[in-house]
Amino acid sequence: MLKGKVAFITGASRGIGEAIAVKLAGEGALVAIVAKSVNEDPRLGGTINSVAQKINDSGGKALAVQCDIRDEEQVIAAVQKVNTIFGGIDILVNNASAIMLTNTEQTEAKRFDLIHDINVRGTFFVTKHCIPFLKKSENPHILTLSPPLDMDPKWLAPFIAYTLSKYNMSMMTLGWSKEFKKAGIAANSLWPVTTIATAAVKNLLGGEQMASMSRKPQILADAATWIFNQPSTECTGNLFLDEDVLKKAGISDLEQYAVTPGGPLQRDLYVS
Repeated sequence: MLKGKVAFITGASRGIGEAIAVKLAGEGALVAIVAKSVNEDPRLGGTINSVAQKINDSGGKALAVQCDIRDEEQVIAAVQKVNTIFGGIDILVNNASAIMLTNTEQTEAKRFDLIHDINVRGTFFVTKHCIPFLKKSENPHILTLSPPLDMDPKWLAPFIAYTLSKYNMSMMTLGWSKEFKKAGIAANSLWPVTTIATAAVKNLLGGEQMASMSRKPQILADAATWIFNQPSTECTGNLFLDEDVLKKAGISDLEQYAVTPGGPLQRDLYVS
C-alpha cells in the first residue's frame, strides 16, 4: 500500500528517523530526509545526504532536504520542494526533537526555548504547512514521536521542561485527530516501551551500557509502517506504544529488536 507514497520525515538524518525512512523506502515509498545536518557530527553520526545516499544506493528513492524546523520560512521551502519533486505528501513523520533531562533549577532559559522551539513550535508549523498536501492524499497520515499522556506527578517532577514539550506534542496529536477528521487525515503518536539505541541514549542518558539494554530503532520503523497501512479514517487519535502496535501487526518475536538478545531491557521515559 505504501508504494509510490511520499513521506516527509523530520529528524531523519540518524536514529529513529533514519530507520523509518529506510523502512518506508523499502516498501516503495518516496522519502524526504528532512533535517539540518549536512556536516556529520562525530558524536551523533549521519547527515541528510548520507541517509539519502544509503536509500538511493539500495534501489529506493530519497531526497535530502536541509531544514531547521525552528525557521518557518525554511519549513515552507522544504515542503514546497518535496511537493515539486515528488508530487505531493501522503505521510508526515514528526520525529525531530531535542532532549533535555534537567530539573527546574538546572534548566537554562536558552535550553528551555530550544526544546520548545523544536519539539512544540517546529512540530506545529511543519504539520501546518503539510496539511494542504495531506488533504489531497488518498490515505494521509501524521505520526508524531511522543508519549502517552499521564498526569501522575512522577513523570512531571524530574524534568518538567522536557516533559511539557513532549506532552504538548501528544496533545497536538489528539487535537489534529479531531480537527482533520472530516478531511480524512489520521493523526497518531508513537512511543517506545524501552529505550532505543540512538546517539541520544548513548550520549545523554546512559552510555554504552544503556544502549546495550535498549532495542534497535527498527522496532519503531516496523510499528510506524503498520500504522501507515491502516485506513486513515479509522486509525486516528491514538497515542500508541510500539509493543501494542506490533501485537496488532501479528509480530510476537520482539527479541529480534534487542541490541542484546535475552538481556535486560531498560523501560523508556513515561512508560510504567
